[in-house]
Formats: sequence, structure tokens, C-alpha cells
Amino acid sequence: MNEKVIIFDTSLRDGEQALQASLSVKEKLQIAFALERMKVDVMEVGFPISSPGDFNSVREISKNIKNTTICSLARCVDKDIDAAANAMSILDHFRIHIFLGTSNLHMQSKLRKNFDEIVDMAIHSIKYAKRYTNDIEFSCEDAGRTSLDNLCRIVEYAISAGANTINIPDTVGYTLPNQFSNIIKMLYKKVPNIDQAVISVHCHDDLGMAVGNSISAILSGARQIEGTMNGIGERAGNAALEEVIMAIISRKDILKVHTNIETKEIYRTSKIISQICNMPIPANKAIIGSNAFSHSSGIHQDGILKNRENYEIISPQIIGLKEVQLNLTSRSGRAAVRHRMQQMGYKDVEYNIDELYVSFLKLADKKGQVFDYDLEALAFINNQQETPEHFRLEYFNVKSSSSGSAIASVTLICGKNIVTKTAATSNGPVDAVYRALHKISGYKMLLQKFQLFAKGQGKDALGQVDIIVDYRNRKFHGIGLATDIIESSAQALVNVLNSIWRANQVILTLNKVNGI
Repeated sequence: MNEKVIIFDTSLRDGEQALQASLSVKEKLQIAFALERMKVDVMEVGFPISSPGDFNSVREISKNIKNTTICSLARCVDKDIDAAANAMSILDHFRIHIFLGTSNLHMQSKLRKNFDEIVDMAIHSIKYAKRYTNDIEFSCEDAGRTSLDNLCRIVEYAISAGANTINIPDTVGYTLPNQFSNIIKMLYKKVPNIDQAVISVHCHDDLGMAVGNSISAILSGARQIEGTMNGIGERAGNAALEEVIMAIISRKDILKVHTNIETKEIYRTSKIISQICNMPIPANKAIIGSNAFSHSSGIHQDGILKNRENYEIISPQIIGLKEVQLNLTSRSGRAAVRHRMQQMGYKDVEYNIDELYVSFLKLADKKGQVFDYDLEALAFINNQQETPEHFRLEYFNVKSSSSGSAIASVTLICGKNIVTKTAATSNGPVDAVYRALHKISGYKMLLQKFQLFAKGQGKDALGQVDIIVDYRNRKFHGIGLATDIIESSAQALVNVLNSIWRANQVILTLNKVNGI
């Protein structure tokens, strides 16, 4: 027997809600396209009742994704279900995912209801959601700490009410694999109508058991696994889907199941999500870390040269990992750049070739040869910039000394105006540039995080700067990319300024509509 395991990705819901700064609609679409190419079966893309922004992003993703089931989250509250359905209403088929706490702790301290009331809420909400779609998933939140008797009872009632997927979450990452396996086995043993629903699991990694628990659940009969790429998510994160998928493939002799995942998209999808979410991947991360297929020991290197299987249980090509360098220079044409992007798996609609080519030429003039990782980084950054761009960096000049004192003059295009300001500081050139930009924008911001990464290798490697800025109790993420660290730092803050400007325009528009 070789049954299919449904892969349910919640990177855009559980993963996104745990980020330091929320993603824009365009950034979420990029991730959704990558997940679609990877052929995930179900994509949970948001919690529409939580904010107008989340509602709009779910709606936009619903308009653009064609080959993956779109799912939205809702509490057992009628207005939540209405919002979820309305956000996906353009689709002929969609899933509503309803959740409700079932453990004694959640019932008593969070919901303040008894178990019978919880059951009534679940039944009502499932039947209410059935007005919109026949694809209903019900989650027993904190199932790992719910008594088995209560869990079996509410699962039976939920299936009878019309839920065709039942999710058993280890919400706080509390259980061990043998315990979690037993929970799934008991459901199959004690719930009489269990054959009428798909059993799903959603495991968190607080004790580092998320993937282990997910695999143990498969062995016990679960046929949907919920998780996120790179394991992003609340607290210690979720089950890392790339690990679950490759475990299913590598140990099919034991698990005897399969997925429809396009594994050659795993590495690229992982990189896209890491880049956009500003979540670096640890070097020793299983499957997709930079050291996952590296070998330092002389004994290991000798073994690999003789036969890679001596020390590799997975071929890097399976996940789409290639070490191919392009001989692209400033003399290369637009066609060569487009061809290489196509070779890397990008479709023309996923990036702007004109914008990419301009950035490519600038970089090629500076470093001579442009490699795959350079081109990919430029495509990521260009794709993340949303229009309209009210602010554009025109020019900057910095003078600094070893004492830390610096003077920066910055010229910024602000809509139809060009503004130049100068600022001095004792904290170095980047601070001086930022002070000048603050003067021009007038935004009262607080820089909360500044990170610098080298993209590529050698003295001409691109420097990527990621910043988090607090503006009016809302966090904004900015990215800058250049061979010059000061320039990439400036671009990151200009990226933030544009995000703030667009957010302010939305508020102004709403105020006009409401007559404020």
C-alpha cells in the first residue's frame, strides 16, 4: 500500500503571523507562486478577519493561484467564517479551516466554557461554514493536551456535522513522538466515523519534535501534514515541510506513502521564503542549510569522491540545488539574462526583465562577472519593491573618519520634488545617511534591527541590508542590495520610507471615504 499524504502549507498564515514585520500583498504573492510551483496540495494563506490587509491578501492570492486549494482560517465565530468565505469567494472551490480549543486548560482559562458548550460551538460553526463550501477542516486546538475521551468525542461530532478533514495539532509542541502516535491510533480505534474524514496533524517545534511527531503520525494513519517551509512559525516554529517531504521520499520503505511535491522546487522555494521573510536559514539546517551537502573531514571527502552515497542519503539535485556559475558580464544582453532566469525556473511574469537588466548592468560594471546567486538576489529585491515609489535615492556623499564622526549629504526624489539634506553624527557613515533621510522624510521612526549579509563570495559580493523600523507602533521591513554597504543601507531605509508612504496613503483614502 502506497497512499498519498496531503501536504498542507501554512507559511503564509502560521509562518507569516510570527514574522517581525508583516508582508506586503506582492511579497505574499511571490511566496504563493513558489508554493504553487512546488505543488503543495493546500495553501493556508491567511486569517481574513484579523485585518483588512490580511483579507485583501487572501483575495489577491485567490485571484492568482490556479492549481492549489486555497484555505483561510476562522475561529468558531460566524463573522470569522463570513470573512474567510468572502475573501475566497472568487474561487469555485476553497477550504475553510475552523479551530477551537479543546484542552481543559484552553476551555477553562481562555474560552471559559465547558466541554458541552465547546461541542455545540464546533457543530454550529461547521454547519454554518457548509453554507459556503463542502471543504471544511476542523482543528482541535491544543489536542496534545486534550483528554483522549474528549478528543474522540469532539472528533466524532465534528465529522458528523460535516467536517471532512480533522486536524490534530500539537499546538505547544508538548508531546513526544510515541505519545503523539498513540493519540492518532486511539482516534482510529475509538471514533466510529473516522473513515469519513482525513486525519491531519499540525505540530510545533517547542521541544524540537515537530518533524518527528509528524512522521510518527503518518505511521499511525494521518494522511495530511501541516507545516511551513524552513519551519518558520510561532515561537520555535512549525514542522519543516522540506524535512517531512524528504523523509517520506527517503524512507518510503518504512512509511509506504508518497506526495505529489515537485522536489526540485524545494531549495528555490526555501530561498525565496527566507529572503522575503527576513529569516536567515541556519547553515546546519537539514535539507536546505548551506552545510547540508558540505563535507569537511578528509575521510568524508575521500568517501564522497569514491561514492556520494557513502555520506549523502539525499542527492542535492533532488531538491533543485545546483552550483552553476554563469559567465554573465556587462557585455551580456537582455536575452542572456532572461535565458538564465528561465534556466533557474523563473517565468517571465514573475519578474520585470527591464528592471532586472538595469540592475544587472550596474552590478556587472562593478564586479565584472555576475553569478546565479547575484541574479537571483537582484530578482528578489526588484520583485519586492511595490509601485508607486514615492521616494527614490538619487545621490549620496559621505565623509567619515576613524573617530566615528561622519557627514552625509543625501539627495532624494520625493514624488515630483528633489530634496537634499546634510546630517552629521559621531556614530559612523550609515547613521549619518539615515539622519539625512529622516530629515527629508519627516517620519518619526525608530530603527529596531539592522542586519548585514554577504550575498555571494569574494570582495565584490553583494551586501544585503535588512532593517526593521517602528513607525506609529507598526513595524516595517526594508531591504537594500548593493556592492557598497552604505548604499545598500540607504536603499533599505528608502524601501521602508516607500512602505510608510503607501500605508499613509491608504489611511488618507479611508479618511476621505469616511468623511474624516
